Amino acid sequence: MKSDRHAKIVELIGKYNIETQEELADKLNRAGYHVTQATVSRDIRELKLTKVSMGEKRQKYALLQKNEDMADKYIRILRDGFVSMDMAQNILVIKTVSGMAMAVAAAIDALQWQEVVGCIAGDDTIMCAIRSTDENKRVMEKVRKIVLD
Repeated sequence: MKSDRHAKIVELIGKYNIETQEELADKLNRAGYHVTQATVSRDIRELKLTKVSMGEKRQKYALLQKNEDMADKYIRILRDGFVSMDMAQNILVIKTVSGMAMAVAAAIDALQWQEVVGCIAGDDTIMCAIRSTDENKRVMEKVRKIVLD
């Protein structure tokens, strides 16, 4: 699924200093996505990735500033994968369609909600650390609005 692969690319470039298409393709293949360099090139174009300087004449892939189009993609991933959610104090537990937890967690992280400290994902479950119980309720309301629209 392309949206799942795109979410994985966003996750990978956020986690690693990926300098080339070949390096990105290698990381995707290691993560279980069977991609060619042509596929990676197309994904880079669709995600509107750019190269940013790391100093010492080195560059890495990064997302352009968030724009409406990218936010829509993250919201679509959240909608497509969401099944249910529940809270345990400042922990938000989100259930997803099997195999979609990592993509949904990456989408939540990419949306950069100030209340969310970070997400950990398994196969169909995400645990989001939220700054407080009150903020957890606000995040749940944001998620409800997204998945019910």
